[in-house]
Amino acid sequence: MFQFISVLIISALIAADRVTKAVAVSRLSDGTTHEFLGGLFRFRYVENTGAAFSIFSDSTAVLTVFTVLVIILCLFVLMARKNKSLFVSACLIMIVAGGIGNVIDRIMNGYVVDFIEPLFMKFAVFNVADCFITVSAVLLICYEIYALIQEKKQAKDGKAENDDRKD
Repeated sequence: MFQFISVLIISALIAADRVTKAVAVSRLSDGTTHEFLGGLFRFRYVENTGAAFSIFSDSTAVLTVFTVLVIILCLFVLMARKNKSLFVSACLIMIVAGGIGNVIDRIMNGYVVDFIEPLFMKFAVFNVADCFITVSAVLLICYEIYALIQEKKQAKDGKAENDDRKD
């Protein structure tokens, strides 16, 4: 049942990404821009042949293969229930959905459609799939760092407890 629900959520997130990109293509590809959130962001159409911040530009094949490998790894961990944390599962679901959304673009177009541009700072133009990937990856990293700190603390507390028993 968990796997079925995971696939449904992944499908819904991919659909959200595809719809937002389709709207961006239909409304912004002619050069039109729209500011929103009080001018903090702008919708602007960009064709990105690279990865984040356009690194590895024109490396579509390499990026596609790498992304597919990451998707497969995340799906394996998710579907095999190699983790028991619902939080980790949610992060993996978002990484898979975002990865698939961008792979679809790379395969269909040879580039990824980006359209959200922050104006309050110098930053890359991105899309909804990028948000899924970035936010969940950052949350996953924070979760793992917290878990390591807790593990070390418990190990230290356990050692101190054992030392107290020896006295």
